[in-house]
Amino acid sequence: MNNIIQGPANISKTITCLLPLHFCLYVSCIITQAAPDAKQEKTIPSRHLPSQLPQDKKWRLVWHDEFDGIQLDESKWDYRLHLMQNRHKTWTKDGAVLDGKGLLKLTLHKKDGQFYSSHLQTGSNYLDQPGNKYGNTKFVWPVAEMKPPKFVHKYGYYEIRCKLPQQKGWWAAFWLQSPVIGSSLNPAEAGVEVDIMENFTRDGIISHNLHWNGYGKNHQHKGSGKLKLKATDNKFHTFGLHWSPQGYAFYIDGKVSWTTDSPVSHREQFILISTECDGYRNGEASPLLKKANLPDAFIVDYVRVYDEAGDLNANSE
Repeated sequence: MNNIIQGPANISKTITCLLPLHFCLYVSCIITQAAPDAKQEKTIPSRHLPSQLPQDKKWRLVWHDEFDGIQLDESKWDYRLHLMQNRHKTWTKDGAVLDGKGLLKLTLHKKDGQFYSSHLQTGSNYLDQPGNKYGNTKFVWPVAEMKPPKFVHKYGYYEIRCKLPQQKGWWAAFWLQSPVIGSSLNPAEAGVEVDIMENFTRDGIISHNLHWNGYGKNHQHKGSGKLKLKATDNKFHTFGLHWSPQGYAFYIDGKVSWTTDSPVSHREQFILISTECDGYRNGEASPLLKKANLPDAFIVDYVRVYDEAGDLNANSE
């Protein structure tokens, strides 16, 4: 079967290098080398909604998760538990639930007075987990044991269909991250954090953002600013990114919402579907989070990745 899809009509993130350059290149090779492809169909089952693809291109599906079944597919996803070499206690493996009807629910829950939610990723950042002691010395190698990612990709169209959380005090996002962000001051080679959708408040406001050059003194950022969503009957929305060598085009419900031509990553990056409880980066739950009425969830219908397969109006041979 030909898996080329035409876009349908609209339907309803002083460091010159953290580590020596030759090591950065070695790390890059290891942690962007994906595990062998598992056998999976590269078409969308007819019971699922079609994607809202840009209409000026032909597209080929290369990776997807429709969240069918009753268990998260761990051949595709890992749980992120660490942040900047610290165990982030608010992230848990217990908050990702499939409802058996094709939906992933990243739930907000409370246990022993603390709040928890899940953060899913198809790869990992090389400085997230703490490093290891160097032999019998006092030194610590700053990079933890490296493992092949589940999925990394470069360029193409990335899309999620989801329903945002209802309660205040936690946030949700769909984004791409470089395994070696900040390893040099060239974001084209070190990568760019690309926040396709970030939602911090419960007023229908989202934003698109880019971060590069790491998260220290060299950190840089640009973004769309606040964007107000248009109401839908079922509160679901699609958020997409067309990443090309020339730039990024962001989409909300099938329509362009922001574009930028720099900086552009030319590195394979991994996908994250994330939630986080507010306040824990400073030690404890925020006052807003403590007032949340549970249960609540960030609900995801699907995540899909497409490659360009030609211009829609190009002459066929």
